[in-house]
Amino acid sequence: MRRRSIITGAIVIILLGGVSLFYLAYSGGSDAQVLAVVNGEKIKVDRFNQEISKVKEPNRGIFRENPAKFLEGMIIRRLVLQEARKQGLLSAKEKKGQEASASSDEALIKEFLEKRFASVHAVSQQEVETFYENYKDRMEGKPLEQVAPMIEQIIRQGKQQEQLEQFIRDLRKSARIEINHDRLQKIAAKPPDSNTEEAFSKALKSGRPVLVDFGSNSCIPCRQMRPILKEIRKEHSGKAEVLVIDVYKYQNLARAHKIQIIPTLAFFDSNGKEVHRHKGFMSKKAIIEQLRKMGVN
Repeated sequence: MRRRSIITGAIVIILLGGVSLFYLAYSGGSDAQVLAVVNGEKIKVDRFNQEISKVKEPNRGIFRENPAKFLEGMIIRRLVLQEARKQGLLSAKEKKGQEASASSDEALIKEFLEKRFASVHAVSQQEVETFYENYKDRMEGKPLEQVAPMIEQIIRQGKQQEQLEQFIRDLRKSARIEINHDRLQKIAAKPPDSNTEEAFSKALKSGRPVLVDFGSNSCIPCRQMRPILKEIRKEHSGKAEVLVIDVYKYQNLARAHKIQIIPTLAFFDSNGKEVHRHKGFMSKKAIIEQLRKMGVN
């Protein structure tokens, strides 16, 4: 009886081990969710999702489609945090022996950078005068004496920024960083669809007025336009064509229509002739007013 129970126990252990092995094989192991390793510290998918959830739209959507860019920011913050701790700085929670939170980490990074780059950079009179001459047309006719303090502050901030960027480059260069590019590809969201060149040509021949947004998925004002254009497309279905053209995907089309700024909204009449153009973000009210001028009610 005792031998039988021992054998049964061994079978259970083997089965449990098999389940564990199956789970590890199926999930890819505990490292399957690792996006990057920064000097031995892991950045996992769950932390990535936590951080990106704090970002407001449309930036969140842009980062979801290009997670490598957001991950790079997380890597830089981790490097700065590691350097801060190397210099002996601890967050309030760590000083009390508690686990550091994301907010306490951010506070520690801020404290560290403020201390490191607190020194006042000297700005010479020559630098101020050169700046003034280079940007005199933007000074609204004000004399050098009046704008000198502002110019000095701008130059000083520029020097601090250069110093910070060099500090980041040095940290990045000396760090041991491994990035799981395959995992990044798997978590990348699909960008919103844009219309094709063929769809654009067909719309101009439809006999209906056409509104075309020449933009890009990585352009914030363009992304802010998307829900507005979606509403207008739905509300004016059968009366007007509303398209979105990605200028980087269809560069020839963008060049043909001389698109220099995105977003650019081009309005075409029912004969396919451009009758109005607006550069930059355009409100729904303004778009509807323009469509009404073109006979779309």
